[in-house]
Amino acid sequence: MNEIIGKFAREGILIEDNAYFRLREMDDPASVSSELIVKIKSNGGKFTVLTSEMLDEFFEIDNPAEIKARGPLMVPAERDFDFEVISDTSNRSYTSGEIGDMIAYFNSRYSRLKNLLSKRPELKDHMPIADLRGGEDVVSIIGMVNDVRNTKNNHRIIELEDDTGEISVVVHNENHKLFEKSEKIVRDEVVGVHGTKKGRFVVASEIFHPGVPRIQEKEMDFSVAFISDVHIGSQTFLEDAFMKFVKWINGDFGSEEQRSLAADVKYLVVAGDIVDGIGIYPGQEKELLIRDIHEQYEEAARLFGDIRSDIKIVMIPGNHDSSRIAEPQPAIPEEYAKSLYSIRNIEFLSNPSLVSLDGVRTLIYHGRSFDDMAMSVNGLSHERSDLIMEELLEKRHLAPIYGERTPLASEIEDHLVIDEVPHVLHTGHVHINAYKKYKGVHLINSGTFQSQTEFQKIYNIVPTCGQVPVLNRGVMKLLEFS
Repeated sequence: MNEIIGKFAREGILIEDNAYFRLREMDDPASVSSELIVKIKSNGGKFTVLTSEMLDEFFEIDNPAEIKARGPLMVPAERDFDFEVISDTSNRSYTSGEIGDMIAYFNSRYSRLKNLLSKRPELKDHMPIADLRGGEDVVSIIGMVNDVRNTKNNHRIIELEDDTGEISVVVHNENHKLFEKSEKIVRDEVVGVHGTKKGRFVVASEIFHPGVPRIQEKEMDFSVAFISDVHIGSQTFLEDAFMKFVKWINGDFGSEEQRSLAADVKYLVVAGDIVDGIGIYPGQEKELLIRDIHEQYEEAARLFGDIRSDIKIVMIPGNHDSSRIAEPQPAIPEEYAKSLYSIRNIEFLSNPSLVSLDGVRTLIYHGRSFDDMAMSVNGLSHERSDLIMEELLEKRHLAPIYGERTPLASEIEDHLVIDEVPHVLHTGHVHINAYKKYKGVHLINSGTFQSQTEFQKIYNIVPTCGQVPVLNRGVMKLLEFS
């Protein structure tokens, strides 16, 4: 906006700070400046300094108090970042593709979730499946779900397996509360069962997930903004909305209250799908504005590079990015995104990652597994991703179903187990904004900067575009830039 100052200077007119800040917020600052110069000269050119009060006079503003001089963004002169990467799989992800790795993968999942379950008082006396005897009345077991099905009488059978054997667990439909709970059981998750041993079966009286305790909310003296699914390079990328967001976070857009909120933002967390990618689905090239992956990331660097440098940006990949497709996904490779890597305030991490933002544990996951959960569990849908996040927290796993739409790498260790309960779980992927506070955990899905695609039209998915959730000192606020 220095051209405004230059335009007036060439006519021998100086601009007071408040007048300048008001001018640059107008829809067409250059045209307004030219109009002002004409008006000043028509008055004999007697004004040498343009003040805010003169703007009120020239434009006949009835209530000048409604248009306040905004001034510079009041950001602390020095910012100390207490930023820590707790978990990043980028350099710890390994698999040879052999059957032994798959066995190790499921053993890792089972042992870690079993450890969480065994801490529940109801399961402290659990026993291996192989040690169950026919005469025992009440038993407790922990196992991984092999299969879930209904009998012809509409009772539910859950096939459980541990490292010693297998057994069928029966949930009677007369036990309405438990039967309803069992409808959320999915393959490959680990659960505990309390029940009665009857012949070859265990009749369940209660089913336990690893679960999450209610945590104490973390006090915050700063704000965090969350975005995902930008899809730069697509014809449906909403560049105008994204640029409004960038202008807002830089303090150049919005009301006084919104600009004050922007000044408080210390971190920006990006949950994947930075670019639209290449060859993600058949016919994608027809919907691309930029058809080269390197150029897509160069454009991303241009856009993200405009964000002020005193904000730390934490960025993970999604299924449209150039990282491998199987989860966990390592950070976006530098070879594809050199320009983006040149931006010093961006931290590139894996999908998923766990970080501490000044003590606020934030689990970042793109959310590909939401597809499987929405298709497998009655009552879950893409429109209510907050309910899916709640269910994943209870299962303590980000992608419990193996072998469906979500590609999972059969690694020696299962990196998608939720070992540590976060203060914030931030996801994307479904393009629909959602928020819920669950047992003290902020569950946030940040929507998208991409308008409705042809694929979404087929499935009647209506995205929430340009909506940015901001955790403002512990309170969720939603800003719209559509």
